[in-house]
Amino acid sequence: MKRIHALLLICAFMFGAACLHAAPAQSATVIKIAGMKPEGVPETIVMHRFGEILEKLSNGKYKVEVYPNSTLGKEDAYIANTRKGVIKMCATGTQTSSLQASMGMLETPMLFDSYEHAHKAMNGKTFELIHKGFPEKSGLRMINAFPLGFRNFYTKNEVKSINDIKGLRMRVPNIPLYTNFAKECGISGQPMPFAEVPAALDQGVIDGGDSPLGDIVADKMYEKCPVVTQTRHILVIHGLYINEKFYQGLPAQDRAWFDQAAKESAEECWANAIAIDDKAAKEVIAHKGRVLEPTPELKKFMKEAGERSWTLFTDPKSKNYVPNAKEILDSAAAYK
Repeated sequence: MKRIHALLLICAFMFGAACLHAAPAQSATVIKIAGMKPEGVPETIVMHRFGEILEKLSNGKYKVEVYPNSTLGKEDAYIANTRKGVIKMCATGTQTSSLQASMGMLETPMLFDSYEHAHKAMNGKTFELIHKGFPEKSGLRMINAFPLGFRNFYTKNEVKSINDIKGLRMRVPNIPLYTNFAKECGISGQPMPFAEVPAALDQGVIDGGDSPLGDIVADKMYEKCPVVTQTRHILVIHGLYINEKFYQGLPAQDRAWFDQAAKESAEECWANAIAIDDKAAKEVIAHKGRVLEPTPELKKFMKEAGERSWTLFTDPKSKNYVPNAKEILDSAAAYK
């Protein structure tokens, strides 16, 4: 009898152990990140790397799903959904200036001389001053900042001199800092969605536009505008944004994982920025395009035009007035 009882106990123990072993592991928390750019460009690369790093740091507690190319809606829509917490994260740029004007200063014309200059500013006080008060006001937190590249002119004909710039009919994003800068340069800025650019070029409505080198290649703009002039007049800076309520509700260790993943993914992007530009320039040339440097006179002219455009942020009468704009500009200058 004792032997049977012992055997039953052993069987019960083995059955319990088997059930425990077979129990499914706790499922990962899925974090959706929405973006507007296609695969293979810096924004989407950072989104994927953030997910890989976060999953590794958290030992699988968090799994990131990347939705590029506006698959979760247009930029305004997915920003709104991130604010509401419908999705937890998104990638975007100065669209957030509609929520707080200072965010537009991430892409202040002619503010940064180089990637190194911008990198220091975005890892330092300049970013802090731009971002100050934004989470409380918007319900979003920008957890990193990374470059998509300096905007350069792509045109049908060469842009050699100041006279070549003046009167150029150029597509510009319908954003005040872009339209204002074009005006200061004497450019006839034509605000339009990017999707309309190829038809506008074919119809002769515009002479060209401006984009980072990587985007010029991705969109094959060299087919219609074979001349790229590396004016580097605006550095396009995007970032990963997270719902503030969700972020603050994370355990301290989990927040640290999110912060570290954001930092590491952005640092990789900064480290690769020059190489991405060089590769894109070679591709333009391989497709019989030309990549030119502006003359010293043209660079000086655009620098002065850029500085004049800063009144968009510094003038109290401006709709885009930023109360601490001078402090932001002074801070950026200190990192040169």
